[in-house]
Amino acid sequence: MLHEVEIAAELQHRMLADRMVRGEEGAEIQTRHDGSRGGSMTETKPGRAHLIAGGFPPGSYAGHDHDYARLRLLGLLAERDIPASVANDFADVEKWLPVSRLLITYVAGPYPDAAQTRAIERWLEAGGYWLALHGTSGGRAERVEGTRQRRTVKTEHHALLGSYFLTHPPICEFRVEVSAAVSPLTRGLGTSFVVEDEPYFVELQDPGSTQILLTADCGPSATSPAIGTLYPSDTSLQADGRTRVLGYTREVGNGGVTYFALGHCHNPAIRAARAPDPTDKTPPVFHGSWETDAFITLLRNAIACGVSGEAG
Repeated sequence: MLHEVEIAAELQHRMLADRMVRGEEGAEIQTRHDGSRGGSMTETKPGRAHLIAGGFPPGSYAGHDHDYARLRLLGLLAERDIPASVANDFADVEKWLPVSRLLITYVAGPYPDAAQTRAIERWLEAGGYWLALHGTSGGRAERVEGTRQRRTVKTEHHALLGSYFLTHPPICEFRVEVSAAVSPLTRGLGTSFVVEDEPYFVELQDPGSTQILLTADCGPSATSPAIGTLYPSDTSLQADGRTRVLGYTREVGNGGVTYFALGHCHNPAIRAARAPDPTDKTPPVFHGSWETDAFITLLRNAIACGVSGEAG
């Protein structure tokens, strides 16, 4: 893990680089004949990344330490000298896609609306690569009568992403099985690894176009009261009735999407904002999968594949 001083220095470097990009933007993005600005990825630096990390409402934790995740991801991009822009949500994603080869999202609440989803889809079809993490499979949540829990609303972005978040049981330790050992995305992982994280229940949207990378059988204790109340059935379960998909990749035109459900992290301020739960034994500072070699290897592989166009 990067030393705190190195992380802070890297963040300063990225912020300076970001300001330089904004100053040079006119040189990087061509002006179309109709006066609008834009450009294909072939007109720009091929290795640029755009990172979205944040919660909803704007400025809120939304249960996750987005600052920590953002710094770790910027550090991994810095390892490969990949210049990056950053945002808290998708509000200006259409501005950054034309100058980016790689889109990375770590969000809890923010999601692209219909127009932004179409823009991302066109960008993917042209060769862009989307590395989506953890809460990206969520989005807008609606109230359900008779319960305090909320149900994820399925929107256009779930179809493009390829998965839809249902719920998750409490944080626990579980073994992740590597289903596609020959993929460049799982290179160096072996056949399985153990993490402590939120065991996500995600429903695949188009299994036929999806290459499954990671699965887990968290055992009979991995249950949620949301199944049967918020959702009629557990559509995250695979055909064997035990395993769930935690990572996959899928092609979209000349580009593609890779999603990893792992990556929960929180800090003491986030825990303090929640109602006390005497059964919750999770430490105030939790980085879970982020502190494992396996998860960092996954991220490094995905970033390398994304900027090289070799994901799959």
